Amino acid sequence: MSHVAEAACPPLALIHHPGYRIALPEKHPFPMDKFSVLKRLLDRQLADCARAVEWVMPQPAEEEDLLSVHTRRYVHEFLSGTLSHQAQRRSGFVWSEALRERSVLAVGGTLTTVREALTRGLACNTAGGTHHAHPEAASGYCLLNDIGVAAHQALEDGVTRVLIVDLDVHQGDGTALIFADEPRVFTLSLHAESNFPARKQKSDLDVPLPKGMGDEDYLAVLERTLEAVLTRVQPELVIFDAGVDPHAADRLGHLELSDRGLYRRERHVIERCRAAGAAVACVIGGGYDRDIEALAWRHSQLHRAALDVWREAHGQPALFGPPD
Repeated sequence: MSHVAEAACPPLALIHHPGYRIALPEKHPFPMDKFSVLKRLLDRQLADCARAVEWVMPQPAEEEDLLSVHTRRYVHEFLSGTLSHQAQRRSGFVWSEALRERSVLAVGGTLTTVREALTRGLACNTAGGTHHAHPEAASGYCLLNDIGVAAHQALEDGVTRVLIVDLDVHQGDGTALIFADEPRVFTLSLHAESNFPARKQKSDLDVPLPKGMGDEDYLAVLERTLEAVLTRVQPELVIFDAGVDPHAADRLGHLELSDRGLYRRERHVIERCRAAGAAVACVIGGGYDRDIEALAWRHSQLHRAALDVWREAHGQPALFGPPD
């Protein structure tokens, strides 16, 4: 890649902090190492075009940020480490100071991603998407609802219409509940009908999908649905939860997407939302595979697709395209 080509295209903002990864007890089911492995993988993939992206390091969220969507009692108990055993079990984690700091930092990462997206048009986090966290409790490995906090902050900063596109295999129940009475935020969730949580909340639009759905059928539903929602909502900001647990090899998903299908999905959402005039902030969402390298590769399809869309919008050739 020539220096002239690099200069003609501003870098895409990617948000990362080494504190996204902390040590967990051996055999803990949450794949915490995926955050550091994803960063290393992206560094390798971008080794010959490092100036195509700008790595932005976030700061932890403030307590007042958390209070914008969570109850005062829950925030106090979480920050002080006084959560009950039952509450910790529901979260999927045993509380620790490291877990607290990591969780608050991840919320700060999504806040930064939204701010960068509103400034530049597009930005991607290497974490985020903790959409099961309810106002009063953690759930399903989600301790603090980063999407909710960041969407609320965008409203405070003057954004009038926010669309949350949640494509994690699990319904975004916490986010749906947080914004149930907020007309300025539209929650869209495409998820496996048969999957967690057993008790679903009511998004503005829920699209439950049958078990075993593959690339073509999934993408057809997504394309129809997204076009209708973009026309209806006309968002200024889209927060895109690009969970990779719809992948066929995911141990907690019930769908059958391929690596190529994930790239096509991420590219379609980003491309269509940018074409509709919305800033797009991307978070990686869920993904559960004991093969951390394979899992990080799936997550990297978001950043690869985003960079391809970004470069083409600035008159430069795509770097990646869909995987074989």
